[in-house]
Amino acid sequence: MKNNNWMIMVCLLLSVLSGYAQFINSADDSNLDKFKNLQIAYSKTTSIVFPYAIKSVDKGSQDILMQKAKGVENILLLKAAKQNFTQTNITVVTSDSRLYVFVLNYDEICPDLNIKADNSAIVNNDILFSLDNENQKKIEQYSKLALFKKKKISGLKSSRFDINLSVNGIFIHQDVLYFRLVLGNTSKINYDIDQLRFFIRDQRKSKRTASQEIEILPLFSTSNSMLIPDKSEVDLVYALSKFTIPEKKYLTIQLIEKNGGRQLEIDIKNNDLIDLDVLNSF
Repeated sequence: MKNNNWMIMVCLLLSVLSGYAQFINSADDSNLDKFKNLQIAYSKTTSIVFPYAIKSVDKGSQDILMQKAKGVENILLLKAAKQNFTQTNITVVTSDSRLYVFVLNYDEICPDLNIKADNSAIVNNDILFSLDNENQKKIEQYSKLALFKKKKISGLKSSRFDINLSVNGIFIHQDVLYFRLVLGNTSKINYDIDQLRFFIRDQRKSKRTASQEIEILPLFSTSNSMLIPDKSEVDLVYALSKFTIPEKKYLTIQLIEKNGGRQLEIDIKNNDLIDLDVLNSF
């Protein structure tokens, strides 16, 4: 009789544990269902169009490459930096105080190529921006101040194929860094800009390895032009949230030509950010 009671207790315990496990699994599945799933590829670009300007973005894995589309503020471009990456996510905050979350999956055959961000991806409508992020007008004003500052630096430049990329000024005001760039074209062929990127990477350069790159998305640029005309020079300023460069890493500024091979890079060390010119208040 005692053995029968013991067997009944064991069966009841196993039944309870089984039911609890099923409950936990169903809860996890329901949590995943709350977020918008996207399929992205290694050789194709996925674009997400938001109803308002993108204020900040964050990715859960370095296996993802992302940047805002040049010349616009509300389109985010995504691409896998590694084939068959483990499922990850991105979060996006837009200027209308909304937080979007997307779960990213690898799919080389049938990726999502053009997505319109809708209410299904919103997880929060009550974002409170910091003062620096909120006051875009001030960032624009200080960018223009940096553009016309007389103080210049030298030594940070790269030249190739009659195309010149140089940094002749690095400034700071509060929590924003301002990089003044000069883009020169001494050739007889117009230079169409595909990308101008800022990212931190290891000193040992390697091929396309996302785990070694941290992309920094500009807050503002004084020019949205995607062209350097022949025999001309363009001055512009990029505003970036403040950062420091870890030991044995560089900040790389990369200029890539659209449908062309004239690509330039400048590597900036942490020492180059020590003696910054402080922009005075208006």
